[in-house]
Amino acid sequence: MQQAPRLLPALAAFNAILALTFGTFAAHGIKDPQAREWIMTGVIFQLPHAAAVFALLAWRNAKPVHYGAWALAIGSLIFASVLNALALGAPRGVAAFAPIGGSLMMLGWVWIALIALAGDRLNRLGL
Repeated sequence: MQQAPRLLPALAAFNAILALTFGTFAAHGIKDPQAREWIMTGVIFQLPHAAAVFALLAWRNAKPVHYGAWALAIGSLIFASVLNALALGAPRGVAAFAPIGGSLMMLGWVWIALIALAGDRLNRLGL
């Protein structure tokens, strides 16, 4: 079995750090209810997806799984970062990037579902 690239788990850990940092900041330092809601929505998506990347790497350390895990990690980073930026006062136009992150997360999960359904057929193909 091939070793997982270092960058993917590092990105997942970075996502978890950001989620924890912003979640704590929202709970203790943000008074504006809308800003707090944006941050907490980002945390709700970002933290579980960070954990999911590690679970996926433990489940099957293979390139096809890595592709799905990358989509989850990058998608959750984009989605949460947009919400965090909005909470910190970024222009509303930044919100246009949130669907990119959400779409990447959905694509990642669809990809992982297909990998799971393919089962041993991927092993026979050498993937």
